[in-house]
Amino acid sequence: MSALESQRFRNQVAIISGGARGLGLATAKRLAAGGARLALWDLDEAALAAASAEFMLQGVKVLVRKLDVTDADAVEAAAKEVADAFGRIDILVASAGITGPTANAWEYPLNSWRAVMNINLDGVFHCCKAVVPHMIANGYGRIVNVSSIGGKEGNAKASAYAASKGAVIAFTKALGKELAKENIRANCICPASIETELLRQMDDAFVKELQAKIPMGRPGQPEEVAALMAWMCSEECSYCTGAVFDCSGGRATY
Repeated sequence: MSALESQRFRNQVAIISGGARGLGLATAKRLAAGGARLALWDLDEAALAAASAEFMLQGVKVLVRKLDVTDADAVEAAAKEVADAFGRIDILVASAGITGPTANAWEYPLNSWRAVMNINLDGVFHCCKAVVPHMIANGYGRIVNVSSIGGKEGNAKASAYAASKGAVIAFTKALGKELAKENIRANCICPASIETELLRQMDDAFVKELQAKIPMGRPGQPEEVAALMAWMCSEECSYCTGAVFDCSGGRATY
């Protein structure tokens, strides 16, 4: 990392939901390397403790909170906690999510459908709703909502996941327009198959089918996605808002 990149996020404060593992943790590491102070939200207490210990050893200021992003009141309180602790919120990366079961739409369990929607869509909404007022007060912000190529194409046997991620795209486009004059940029990223725990939750045959669609012939690594997300979180991302960025090894339909 260059000297310039090592100061890219100096004095900035970044919240990452789903920040203890996978894309969230990879992005947290990238932002911390650029000088950011971190707030990590996740349900996995053990993973949060491990991430916190790793960052503290590196001298990174980090606040961790076990948090269910489907609980709007808890998310609002957590955002206030971050603002009180650090004095500001500059960056939000909304990456908490689940895949749900592999099933045809007409056989999809209703409780699973609701769970996927609550976490993947409502969770993003709750995080943005809680954090945006702090960004407006500060006169600056960068928001990255994690969607998926599945939200653009619609993956068979993953209707809830596809619908939730497609809705995240539409929500981010609307939010980006609403915040366009506030010096706050809201964009979303659409990864394809990435080597994370989320991918390992899926049926093996289904994963092979998804990866066969990638022109590069391999799944992505979390660090590759984090590199793009770090730019989306930076001041350099100044003329993009409500935009959708693919990180898919060439897999995209539009």
